[in-house]
Amino acid sequence: MKHELKRGAIIANGLEFHYLEQGEGPLALLLHGFPDSAATWRHLMPVLADRGYRAVAPYMRGYAPTTAPDMSALDAVGLFVGLGADANALHSALGGNGDAIVIGHDWGAVATYSAALQGPSLWKRCVTMAVPPLQVLARRHSTYAQLKRSFYMWFFQMAAANDVVAADDFAFIRELWADWSPGYDAREDVAEVARCLGGKANLEAALGYYRAFFAPASFSFAYGDGAGTPTQPFLYLHGARDGCIGLEAAAMAEALAYVGPGSQALMVPETGHFLHLEDPEFVSKQIIQFIQ
Repeated sequence: MKHELKRGAIIANGLEFHYLEQGEGPLALLLHGFPDSAATWRHLMPVLADRGYRAVAPYMRGYAPTTAPDMSALDAVGLFVGLGADANALHSALGGNGDAIVIGHDWGAVATYSAALQGPSLWKRCVTMAVPPLQVLARRHSTYAQLKRSFYMWFFQMAAANDVVAADDFAFIRELWADWSPGYDAREDVAEVARCLGGKANLEAALGYYRAFFAPASFSFAYGDGAGTPTQPFLYLHGARDGCIGLEAAAMAEALAYVGPGSQALMVPETGHFLHLEDPEFVSKQIIQFIQ
């Protein structure tokens, strides 16, 4: 069945969120990460619509045309809570109920963990991709191999990062996509990211996620302390060739200790960080089987 792709805007948590929407039924909220956009869900949205869901993919805070708030006063706790509050406010503003599901990739995954913790009755099931629970991520982030992969996080703490990232039509972003999902043609995606982050306030907000998360006063929280354990069932998916965050089989099993009963974790073969774009048929199948 053909479902029309619509665009909309709504006020939630004090911000104006613009979003893509497809289908009718229980809410399926799709949260993107960095450096990405709502268009990253173009393969999953029609699948969810065909299965009787109202798939809504907002442009996350800072990503045009959504509001670009001042993030300079946030620390890791404030960002974690704020991203979850954004998702839960969108649930309310969009008329979600207890049958709603939330799906997040990268920073969208962080928002999903937070939303599930803050609103356990709002989300029936949750799916996260590419960023495991913070408790699991913390132990990997202290290894030399992961520190090399995460160089960009430390670089983003510098004021010069804004100009470097935007230079040559966001060449830095193109190279990140190439490293994180080797062999994937990201031209369409990077062009959309450039449109979302072309404004100075938008790029400042997007890099502000990293500056807030690694603020010295809340550094221990960013590394997993006190992040909490959601009670809902989660499906966690990770690309076996992810060039951004490297996880082994033991970490996938470990992730299940920090989500609710009935959760599942799966390594997706032959995919990188943007697994839902690299093998959309396989990823969509796993998600549909889990939520239904």
